[in-house]
Parts: sequence; structure tokens; C-alpha cells
Amino acid sequence: MMDNYGYEAEEDRIIGRVKQPSDVDEKSLRPLKLEDYSGQEKIKKNLKIFIEAAKKRGESLDHVLLYGPPGLGKTTLAGIIANEMGVGMHITTGPSIEKTGDLAALLTNLEENEVLFIDEIHRLNRNVEEILYPAMEDYKLDLMIGKGPAARSMRLDLPHFTLIGATTRAGMISSPLRDRFGMIHHLELYETPELMQILKRDAGLLNINISEDGLRNIASRSRGTPRIAIRLLKRMRDFAMYMEKDIIDKEVSDFGLKQLDIDDIGLDNIDRKMLMTIADIFAGGPVGLDTLAATTGEDQVTIEDVYEPFLLQNGFIQKTSRGRMLTMRAFKHLGLTPPPSFIAGGKPNQGNASGSQFQNISIEDWQNDNGEDS
Repeated sequence: MMDNYGYEAEEDRIIGRVKQPSDVDEKSLRPLKLEDYSGQEKIKKNLKIFIEAAKKRGESLDHVLLYGPPGLGKTTLAGIIANEMGVGMHITTGPSIEKTGDLAALLTNLEENEVLFIDEIHRLNRNVEEILYPAMEDYKLDLMIGKGPAARSMRLDLPHFTLIGATTRAGMISSPLRDRFGMIHHLELYETPELMQILKRDAGLLNINISEDGLRNIASRSRGTPRIAIRLLKRMRDFAMYMEKDIIDKEVSDFGLKQLDIDDIGLDNIDRKMLMTIADIFAGGPVGLDTLAATTGEDQVTIEDVYEPFLLQNGFIQKTSRGRMLTMRAFKHLGLTPPPSFIAGGKPNQGNASGSQFQNISIEDWQNDNGEDS
């Protein structure tokens, strides 16, 4: 689901993490058991223990909060939890629960031990959220009946249920709500071998022939996100048909990914535009966020929420008190020689986004270190 905090900018990007219309068959590819769910090994092991214990006691599972970037499998994991518990799951989103009556209708329709999944739970209305507190803690629903002097409160008993909340912004969840979740799990970005496992399984379900090299090529450029990997797999199938080949191999995937402007580590033309702007116009930085937004034509929220995270994770830019700066790794990836003023002013740590130490280096030394001609 798209969020209104900057993720709309990803709706047209092939490597965007938010769900797009082309992801219509995503639901049919979702695994139903923990053993079929690739990646997130620590979360899986803990969930298996907690689910087995709850089933033995005949109780509902404790409330679960799943957070992380879009496309990592939060909804899939919620469905697996309900399936492993052997109960039904009711799905809704934070913005769609506008009034307390909407939440009351959802809660009173639950059966014993069932799962209520709320996506983008950080966008819940505050009045609705307060009704949720006693429901989560005591399985009671407090409602006000009537208005004015005739108003009275009513407390309803609810069946024991499991609330699974998913969010891309854990920091925007209020402390009272966060404290009522018994399990809080952060979904990490996937490693290439884990994405290869997911792609291999999904290729089988979609009747797509793909080689090991093709799997690795797609997985390594999917920004650690299964949703992107699956989307690229389907696009590579189109390129294979165009090239009249019955298998997605390295040749097909290289051609297809080049056509989509996705380089060997998953940067697309928008990412490179961001880096080139800082390198070319601002000589590697520093540059303030508002200035960068005005120069690139993107709003500040989009830059911070959509473009910057992946560039920061890969050590291409770093945030300083003076603004955004490129690292030497960014110049090297772009195939550019840093301007003398940038190197003389200080060299950021190689790809270390948390480091702020700089060392002076001459342009000749940098060229020699990186194989440049003097």
C-alpha cells in the first residue's frame, strides 16, 4: 500500500518498494508456512517458538508489531502467523479506520484467537488509537452511547485476539501503543542468496525458466527487497521473449537490466541523478536538503524517505552538520575524479555513513589509489 509520506514518488519506479498495479499476482506467490518463508531467520525462529507455545496453551498469540521498509514481507508474515495458528485473519489499514465505530465493528466481529492485521498502523486516528488500548490489554471495548447529559459509557467483552500491526515508520507510533505489543520485530533487508531462494520458488510458480546466473543477477540488483526482485523477474521474462530465448540467463538479465537503467548494485537513473547533482553542481558537497530539493525538482520528504536511505546504506552519501556530502565510493561508482577542492577539503571515510573523520589527500594520491591517469 502507498503511504502519503513521500512513497508516492516510487509508484513509477521499477525498483520502487511500494506496491504497484503490476504486482497484482503478488498475493498468489506468498508462502503460507514459516518453512517456506525465506530470510528473516531470527524472526522466524522466535515466532515458531511463540506460536507453538500459544497453541499448546490454547491461547491467542501475543500482539505483534512488524516494521521495516515496504516490500519486505510484513503482510506475508502476518498471513503466515494466522495460518500457523490455524485461525482467520481480518485485514485493514490505519487510514481506513476513520471513526471509533469502524474499529468497534472490526473487533466485535472477531472470533476467539483470530488475527486482526492493521497495515500502516502509524496512521491510525488518535481517537481510534485510544479505544484500541483497553482492547489490546484487557480485551474490553469502551464505548460512549448517546450525547450530552444522556451520554453513558458501555464496556463490551471482546474475544481474545491477536493484533498484528505493520508499519514503515516505527518512530511515528506513539509510546502507549508500542508498549502494548508483546513482540516487536524489525524486518531487515535481504541478502542476495535469500532473494535467490525467493526468486527460484516464485519462478517455479510462474512457470519461468531461469538459470543460476540469471537468479544471481536479478537478486543482486533488487536492493534487498523481495517485491522488487519479483517485479524484475517478470520484466526479465518479457525481455527473454523479446530475445526469443526460453530461459532467463545472464545475457537476458544483463540486457534487460541495462534497458531498465539499473546498474550492478541496483541504482537507477534517479539515484544517479541525485549523486551527479551533488558531484557536478556542488563539487561533492556539502549541500543542504532544501537546496538539493530545489536543484533536483524533488520535494524534501521524497528525497529523505525514498532516495536517501538506499544511498546512505550503501555508503554513497553521508549526512553532516553542513549538509549532504558524497563519499569517495560514490565518485568511484560514477566513474568521476573528485574535484581538487573536495579532496583538499577532506576525504570522507570509504562508505562509512556513520564516520565523520576526514583525511587530507592530494589529487595525485587519489588518482594513484584508484588507478587514474595523472
